[in-house]
Amino acid sequence: MNTLAFVFIFLLGTIIGSFLNVVIYRFNTGKSMVKGRSICMTCNRNLRWYELIPVFSFLIQSGKCRRCASNISHQYPLVELSTGLLFAFISYHFLPIFSVSILSYIAIVTLYSFIFSLFTVILVYDIRHKIIPDKLVFVFIFASFFSILINYTGIGSFFVAPTFMSIISGPLFAVPFALLWLVSSGKWMGLGDSKLILGIGWILGPMATLCALTLSFWIGAVVSLVMMGLSHKKMGMKTEIPFAPFLALGVLITFFFNLNVLSLTSLFNF
Repeated sequence: MNTLAFVFIFLLGTIIGSFLNVVIYRFNTGKSMVKGRSICMTCNRNLRWYELIPVFSFLIQSGKCRRCASNISHQYPLVELSTGLLFAFISYHFLPIFSVSILSYIAIVTLYSFIFSLFTVILVYDIRHKIIPDKLVFVFIFASFFSILINYTGIGSFFVAPTFMSIISGPLFAVPFALLWLVSSGKWMGLGDSKLILGIGWILGPMATLCALTLSFWIGAVVSLVMMGLSHKKMGMKTEIPFAPFLALGVLITFFFNLNVLSLTSLFNF
């Protein structure tokens, strides 16, 4: 694959990211995800096609509506850009399979692009509403379980029988988080987080999931301390901070850089 192919994949990802924004805004509102024109959220004017070009339209319009001059949420270009980068990185991550089986490569890249697109929607929705929707996370769990049935060598059958460790890697980490939710009556951890971790365990496997969770807690602790230091309002144990964004960072870093717990501990060997 040449550079032009990755540019095309990135642009395709930004287009998908534009659709993900629609899902984020319309989910659980009763509005159709595929029908209806996009409108300005302030003046309700239908947007023209040239106002819907991912990332580019936001930059050309300086982040404002052409009619009412109201500010457009930075969520739009950020989700579009992030999805484009995700698609490009996923395509590069599985590139070794391309030289063995192009069909397997396309299928695997499509599956993981779908999984991480769902992950993006769940992440942003959790940031906006501080809740992880069951409908989305159940699809994420199903797609994640499907990923352990795939032969990633590109040689022979596309599907394989999952190993015992790959099967239990999801519940192994999800159950403790569910118990935290149960014991604390939802004060320490949301049940949605444990459902999300169920799928993550199947995507990453046991060692990588442990690494992702460790990174997530480290990042969450640092960010929380910074927020407490910068915030003018009093923050304490009851302050609600979504865990999904930190979990997403831990998962992405672990997945794309092939990290495991042993590689993390090596950072402290002086």
